[in-house]
Amino acid sequence: MADAQSTTAAVALRQSAPNEPIKGKHRTLWRDAMHRFFRNRLAVVGLIIVVSFVFIAIFADVLAPFRYDQANFSRVRWLPMRDPVHVLGTDEVGRDYLSRLIFGARTSLTVGIVVMSIAVLIGVPLGALAGYYGGTVDFVISRIIEIMTAFPGLLFSILIITVYGGGMAMVILALSITSWIGIARLTRAQFLSLREKEFIESARAMGARQRTILFRHLLPNALSPILVAVSFGIPTVIFAEAGLSFLGIGINDPIPSWGKMVGIAGSYVRVSWHMALFPTLAIALTMLGFAFLGDGLRDALDPKQTR
Repeated sequence: MADAQSTTAAVALRQSAPNEPIKGKHRTLWRDAMHRFFRNRLAVVGLIIVVSFVFIAIFADVLAPFRYDQANFSRVRWLPMRDPVHVLGTDEVGRDYLSRLIFGARTSLTVGIVVMSIAVLIGVPLGALAGYYGGTVDFVISRIIEIMTAFPGLLFSILIITVYGGGMAMVILALSITSWIGIARLTRAQFLSLREKEFIESARAMGARQRTILFRHLLPNALSPILVAVSFGIPTVIFAEAGLSFLGIGINDPIPSWGKMVGIAGSYVRVSWHMALFPTLAIALTMLGFAFLGDGLRDALDPKQTR
């Protein structure tokens, strides 16, 4: 009897508001991806590390206690905590090491993000054109990619910087010349796989323009692996910049760079251990953060992944 009354009350309530929608969140691929991402603890740790370094890089002028080029020859190579003013000590010309590390984060992240942005701007359009149109367009673009692949990326960058000089702009240019190759290949493979899917055939049958198919149907579905590739590409570029600066052909003085700081510290590592330790830890922590972030994005954006 009670069940019958409950059923009658529910029907009456539904009839009194027939047009009221059923409440509930609409599930989408990106919402499910965010849910999976934040359930991954390592991915969240990586996100926190990356966001922290980005925050430090943006607000370096506020966070650094000294200017990165402020030298004091009476305090050369002081060890950490010898003076509370210089918490992490000083470098070979008496510059505050904490300030150098903070501004070094700006240098490394700027190079990494700008180089990968250029790689996306070049690689995605080329890969999309090759994968969607095929034929002659695919042949020409694929041959260009193969020719560029023949050049060793780091050695090619060293050659360009050696000939035309160092500096941040030249480092970004040298690393960008070959950084787009992987993005272009990945985008081409995604478009080749997606262009024969049923929803693309349906869009063509409904008279959708090629621009609509490219930007509204193909690109959003190919975006997930591209985002993962970018998240892994940024630390690779940061490590390449650190290697160039370590060799002394990267960022010019007095702009700080973690790689250059490690390279300079090699001559003083036995007596001034902090000069090599702190920038090495900064590079390692940045690489670790982006690695965790990339793994988390890959698992979250792949619906087949389960935890």
